Amino acid sequence: MTVLDVKNLRTVFKTRQGEIHAVNSVSFDLKPGELLGVVGESGSGKSVTMMSLIGLVPSPPAIVDGGYVNFDGQDLLRTDQDRLRGVRGAKIGFIFQDPMTSLNPVFSIGFQLSEPLRNHMGMNKTAARKRAAELLDLVGIPDAARRLSDFPHQFSGGMRQRVMIAMALACDPKVLIADEPTTALDVTIQAQILELVKELRNKLGMAIIWITHDLGVIAGIADRVMVMYGGQVVEQAPVRELFENPQHPYTRALLQTIPSVRGTRTDKLRVIEGQPPILYAEPSACSFRDRCTHAFERCGIENPLRKTLTSGHDVACFWDPATGEARHD
Repeated sequence: MTVLDVKNLRTVFKTRQGEIHAVNSVSFDLKPGELLGVVGESGSGKSVTMMSLIGLVPSPPAIVDGGYVNFDGQDLLRTDQDRLRGVRGAKIGFIFQDPMTSLNPVFSIGFQLSEPLRNHMGMNKTAARKRAAELLDLVGIPDAARRLSDFPHQFSGGMRQRVMIAMALACDPKVLIADEPTTALDVTIQAQILELVKELRNKLGMAIIWITHDLGVIAGIADRVMVMYGGQVVEQAPVRELFENPQHPYTRALLQTIPSVRGTRTDKLRVIEGQPPILYAEPSACSFRDRCTHAFERCGIENPLRKTLTSGHDVACFWDPATGEARHD
């Protein structure tokens, strides 16, 4: 059983320099109560993929030109805007990366929390304000009822992110999408937010998609991990399996960039040489080949399809790390 099923999603940006193929035939599913981590460098297509699902990519210049997104028995890509607005916020919550730019500075926190409750849940002003205070209390903001009258600038960065989580949870969504919500926070506040999300997930039972470039975060909260590169899913596996047995050279390179507590002062941080590609055409070859130390001739003429290795673990690569040679088709 799945709560969200995505098949062959494609998103293109029309620019003066040409078409940029930001999302290329992305497929994945999400089970009820599951936390799916989505990792990759900046520009790998993580955020655009998730915003494309619920019509948040700016159009123009973006065009979602293919695919299928099954949620609650309807294809969100072919749903009219009125019904899609009913899904956003009410059934699929979204936590954005920067709470200061996501919260409106001229409206109080209470007003911004109450708005989705009145629009989606049909509550009156009194009921919505009461529920807004409950939500602030749920995410750990002290003296919640009084703070409803405060404005975003009166909250710290960590508190603003808690407000964003409260807004995303306002209508008890089935799916919560969190787009790097702890990136701008210091490590202490980051740990508090991660602990809060784990508690809320256990309490409310929602499915969560957590977008990040930090594999350390994913190790502590995810059930399953989806690795993206060049607008494609290159590997997908249960979190423990991915860390113990990574199959794609890009996944292995990402894991090697994590600083080790066992390292010495003379140890250098590892980096992945080169830059992610800007895709002016849909990939017809492996997008990672120019940065890969294991590339074959075949990698330059054919784009590998995802292949299932074991239950729940699939990879899009011609190289087999077990043998150091090409995989057998």
